[in-house]
Amino acid sequence: MRDSTAQDLLRIVVLISGSGTNLQAMIDQIHQGDSPARIVAVISNKAEAYGLKRAQQAGIPAKVLSHRDYASREEYDAALQRLIDGYQPDLLVLAGFMRILTDDFVRHYQGRMINIHPSLLPRHKGLNTHQRALEAGDAEHGCSVHYVTPELDGGPVILQASVPVEASDTPESLAQKVHAQEHRIYPRVIEWIARGRVRLEEDTVLFDNQPINDQPRRATPD
Repeated sequence: MRDSTAQDLLRIVVLISGSGTNLQAMIDQIHQGDSPARIVAVISNKAEAYGLKRAQQAGIPAKVLSHRDYASREEYDAALQRLIDGYQPDLLVLAGFMRILTDDFVRHYQGRMINIHPSLLPRHKGLNTHQRALEAGDAEHGCSVHYVTPELDGGPVILQASVPVEASDTPESLAQKVHAQEHRIYPRVIEWIARGRVRLEEDTVLFDNQPINDQPRRATPD
């Protein structure tokens, strides 16, 4: 367990592939005030990812490692792991990193890698979650922050936030509502981890030393 009274900062590496709106939410909260966390690097597999500019504007090292330069997923993940480990991170954060990671890579960061998924897991794992929520007639939709395991979108959930699904919603309008919740809860979970309030013990998420796997925590509405 991380000592919440320790003076050293939680070192975070963030992986992105796109615009980096969740990254910006982290920068806005973590890099202001007295947060015990710091983003020490942002890495993208795409040179055109706007999130790299967000990192540079915040004075955070921004690196590109293109998957197109490697013959296999295994070779790329091995190179990515070497690049990440050069920053000695305590926590690896996936923020729209559009790559399926190899099991070896995931196991290397087991218990210190988190992701945010745009659904109320375990519902709607995978892609096109907003369209699928509408097609399923769901009354609510949302997002989940979870630890990453080899099972795709199957790791233990730390925190969720929900939004109502209205009859007038489209996949685009639903995505906007869910994104707003993502920007609220992802920095919050990072803060919890940095302060030692959340940790993964075997397959169980502990919040203030109490297991929460059976009923994931829900963020309270604004």
